[in-house]
Amino acid sequence: MSPLRSGKMDSLPSEASALFLLLLIVTAQEASGRTAQEGGSHHRHRNPPSPQPGAGPEPGDLAAAFTVPTLDGKFSYEPGALKESLIIHAFTNKSGFLECLWSSEVSLSSLVEGLPDSSQVLVLSQDDSAVTDVLWMREQLHRVAMRRKEVLARVHFCPLPVFALGNWIPGVLYFWGCVGRNCGLSQAVFTSDGWKMPIVVKRLDARYDWLMERWSSNSSRLVGAGDGCEPSASVGGAVAWVSEGNCSFFTKVQSMAKSNASGVLVYSLPGNPLQDMNCVGDECNVPLRIPAAMVHMEVSVAQALQSGQKVNISFQATPSPNFFFSIDQQGALAEMGWFLYPSFSFFNWQAQWFEFSAGLQLKLQSPAEVVCVFDEVRMQGDRGAVAAVTLPSEWWNFDTLELDASLSCPGRRDTSCAQWDHTVQLFVCCDPLSPYCDTELGRWITAFRRGTGHWLTDVSPLMPLLDRNKCTFTMKTVPWAMPWIVSLKLRFSVNNQTVFSFTDYGVEKLRPFRVMSLYSGGTFDKNYNKRYSPVKFPVPPPTKKVELYAVITGHGSDENSCGEFCVTSHHFLINSVFNNTHVFDSAGSPLGCTMLVKDGAVPNEHGTWLYGRGGWCDGLQVNPWRVDVTKQLNVSGFESNTVIYFGLFNGSDPNPAQEPGYIIMSSFLVFYK
Repeated sequence: MSPLRSGKMDSLPSEASALFLLLLIVTAQEASGRTAQEGGSHHRHRNPPSPQPGAGPEPGDLAAAFTVPTLDGKFSYEPGALKESLIIHAFTNKSGFLECLWSSEVSLSSLVEGLPDSSQVLVLSQDDSAVTDVLWMREQLHRVAMRRKEVLARVHFCPLPVFALGNWIPGVLYFWGCVGRNCGLSQAVFTSDGWKMPIVVKRLDARYDWLMERWSSNSSRLVGAGDGCEPSASVGGAVAWVSEGNCSFFTKVQSMAKSNASGVLVYSLPGNPLQDMNCVGDECNVPLRIPAAMVHMEVSVAQALQSGQKVNISFQATPSPNFFFSIDQQGALAEMGWFLYPSFSFFNWQAQWFEFSAGLQLKLQSPAEVVCVFDEVRMQGDRGAVAAVTLPSEWWNFDTLELDASLSCPGRRDTSCAQWDHTVQLFVCCDPLSPYCDTELGRWITAFRRGTGHWLTDVSPLMPLLDRNKCTFTMKTVPWAMPWIVSLKLRFSVNNQTVFSFTDYGVEKLRPFRVMSLYSGGTFDKNYNKRYSPVKFPVPPPTKKVELYAVITGHGSDENSCGEFCVTSHHFLINSVFNNTHVFDSAGSPLGCTMLVKDGAVPNEHGTWLYGRGGWCDGLQVNPWRVDVTKQLNVSGFESNTVIYFGLFNGSDPNPAQEPGYIIMSSFLVFYK
């Protein structure tokens, strides 16, 4: 009996077909070897040397050329020639996670329907069974690709096992660190007094939404509990062995938890693959406090339990080569981050970020006067990162100010990155005597343990804050956070984003000449709105346009998950008539922040990055909210106007019973002339 079950129950190629393919592979391998030798000579001046044991290319290095055989011929990568991103995936049949990735129709459909046109995928196998592996994976993909067959031309299957490639790819797979649920081999180990050897099988741990209860490293008794749909008195303190079917996975785990089981091991019915055991809908609001996993049916285990033999179960994780890495449009190697569950959506999100990054590089090539504030400076502690810079002479002739900001980690691997998400703020002070000294100019949120982050934020309305030629910029986060390496450039330019005013004399070009500070945030409790009073103001001449400008984010979590994961609304009522409302309607949504990867949200972070938030996402800039309020005001310069702010939860004042959250806000009126 093999200690590792296959789990691939779909039809496999015939023996004759497999032998024929092997002959093709030998021929292709010889051709690949010749190509590699010839290419190595021709491109030796720019290809890195072959990696030595314990070393190899690092994230950010340029990928070298390579050619590998595929089921349809060969796939060649030449630096600078592809102009597309490439995701490289090395499958192994020893991983329950990867089995589910390739057998789940939902997962496969996401690849077919969501893989960006600017990306390709190369699929490899780490096992001796590479031929049958890639044939099975290709068959799985073809089975669901009826609606978008063109994607098949961008997914390439190599039947040569990783250990036989003979290029730099195995070095990356073996020597890059891999931290997360999508790598390593999760296994269940069965032992019994009547067996000479333990039985080791792959397992796929259950998740309850994004949470996952961890298995104890201690050995436990395994007790049969039928289908697990009803509580059983026999499993108290033991791991329950239950079959799939007849009720949901959630019901099985909940029933066994009520029976005081220490865990649940669900075995698949014959012919069925491992499945992603997750809650659905309102089930996710019910806490489950015991771990669970799915394995393939083991006849020896079932027979031993039926005959009354004592069977013990323990759980282990065995290191493995990495399963995924990628190459961006510029040819740089990149890690793929954390896959929270077995789905090709994580491929798509990484590829979408590469598209965003490539587009950002094009934007940064546009003409601008660039002032470097921080160049890979360490940001940590109370001080953060501080720099005094001189602005361009006659900088006021520009109409656009953009913040070119990036965050990276102390090391080149994601494992060196900070483990939590924190707010990063940029403050500016040009005149120490000004009431606007140390006003917030920009805001970002760090990613969970990922070193990828680069954004361009338009803060042009706040240009009047730069009221001297020399200004001090301070970028900081909470002082106890792990360090980040920050880079920041100010980009002054003239472009088509300029504000115009249409008058009787033609079109006038407007520019901000004054800002007026309004409201800041605070603790989001029953007293939140009591802190604010109406602000009265005249419109200063020669104003032609007035804009409301606010940067608002909700944080913390009370019993309503406010203010991070609850829907709040933020209102600026002008002259008691005009209610300008900003609603965080995606807060708490399961995939709210995945929708913003195309705008720069860092994908595949090591945490709950997928959920929508109160005005922000992990690994993204906080975009200013801007509203033209000119027509809401008395603009004569002699009449007074009023504005009042209030924030609501479910249309009412917040009134949490415990641990209230908080709002971070900077808000202004901007006057243009």
